[in-house]
Amino acid sequence: MKAAIYCRLSEEDRNKQFETDDSNSIQNQKAMLLQYSMAQGWEVYHIYSDDDYTGSDRNRPEFQRLLHDAERRKFDIILCKTQSRFTRELELVEKYIHGLFPIWGIRFISIVDNADTANKGNKKSRQINGLVNEWYLEDMSENIRSVLTNRRQNGFHIGAFALYGYKKDPDRKGHLLIDEEAAAVVREVFTLFSQGHGKTAIARMLNDRGVPNPTEYKRLHGLRYRQPKGQNSTLWRYSSIADMLENELYIGNMVQGKYGSISYKSKQNRPRPKSEWYRVEGTHEPIIDRDLWERVQKLLAQRAKPFSGGSIGLFARKVRCAHCGYTMRSTKSRGRHYLQCPSRHVAKDACIGSFISVEKLEQTVLCELNRLSAEYLDQDELERNIQLRDNPQAQKRQLQKNLASYEKKRDEYAKAVRALYMDKVKGIITEGDHRDMSRDFSAEQDRYERLAEDCRRRITELDARAEAGDGRKAIVERYANLEHLTREMVEALIDHVAVGKRVPGTRDVPVEIHWNF
Repeated sequence: MKAAIYCRLSEEDRNKQFETDDSNSIQNQKAMLLQYSMAQGWEVYHIYSDDDYTGSDRNRPEFQRLLHDAERRKFDIILCKTQSRFTRELELVEKYIHGLFPIWGIRFISIVDNADTANKGNKKSRQINGLVNEWYLEDMSENIRSVLTNRRQNGFHIGAFALYGYKKDPDRKGHLLIDEEAAAVVREVFTLFSQGHGKTAIARMLNDRGVPNPTEYKRLHGLRYRQPKGQNSTLWRYSSIADMLENELYIGNMVQGKYGSISYKSKQNRPRPKSEWYRVEGTHEPIIDRDLWERVQKLLAQRAKPFSGGSIGLFARKVRCAHCGYTMRSTKSRGRHYLQCPSRHVAKDACIGSFISVEKLEQTVLCELNRLSAEYLDQDELERNIQLRDNPQAQKRQLQKNLASYEKKRDEYAKAVRALYMDKVKGIITEGDHRDMSRDFSAEQDRYERLAEDCRRRITELDARAEAGDGRKAIVERYANLEHLTREMVEALIDHVAVGKRVPGTRDVPVEIHWNF
């Protein structure tokens, strides 16, 4: 028999240890599991070890490698110290330990909590372990969130990276010190803007002098940094200058909590409303004095007026440069509006310089839209061919899938409640344990029933909508044979447009339209 050993150590475990206590160390886990394997006469196929990863992280590299090898049946047994070392999520316990591992012919064993899939009698114990670990994750998340909220409310900096112009105080956790070399650039940016220089012009000045942008500056100085997604340039950009000029951190105010996590199981963040931000004044030494800050904010407000008589641009935030991916900005010349890549002026050879007039882009979109609508309407099969983003049939399939999942989980918890009663009768668990676990299991059972009922209601609504007709043909007919676009139409129909550089020797500009349908 071949056994795969899996070990995991999280930062939380590391913080709990004393100098003389290595009970949770990777070395201790390996030694314990190797000794157990030898005693059983098993051959160790490989030791998979994830260091500094939580039990809720599904993307642990060695964990993923373990699952990949398990699916290919490279070993017969997975051996862990405890079930929580493998995962703390009940969902993954059910998916792998009770679901896929038996199909793959893999036996799962955790030594300390006696979990062994070869022993059919302790399945309930494994499920209870999974549920307890799930509670632990949620409680730990709430505790961490509470601590971080308290520190934000008291003006402590809790980010992993200090903003450009500052550095972390090594002697005072959560406090920022001025980084004079970077701060000089910050002061120059604010001063130049107050003197009438535009954001793109300021970026060009810094690039011409070879001043590294904030990310490159941190990399060169060995500081922690995060590379912006989709950007690996060392150049200053319009957006870098714009963000800097509006950041209150530079006048000594700590503003945090602009983004919040979706749930404790996900690393995804989403923007939070400004009313929920944490703002504390005077937490650190300012780089920019109040007079200069106020002058800059006044100029920003004056320059923020939208064009065309106060209305927002027709393609605002919808058009991207096909070369660098940056959102193209609007300009005006001789009474006509144009869209151009903001990177074309920040430095020489920074971008190909995508450029198109708003009028030409509008005509291109109209021609393509009229062609598509005529094609569909001529065939009179629009309702079957067009795939709208909110396709009701796709929604119904997803709801039916969710309903089946919720009903299954509801039934599992109902079964667990009944099993708990038998365990109490047999004396396996105490009256108090039965009462507490039964209450929790029943609450989960009720929660999944509510979710299932909501799915049934939404499916009924979609069915009623389908009977009445989803109005797809009417939607496209509304936009057929158009002569002009409106901002409302652009928002409804277009996800984004990619514009390339004009073909040499012609007036043709490559345009790629990504529709919302």
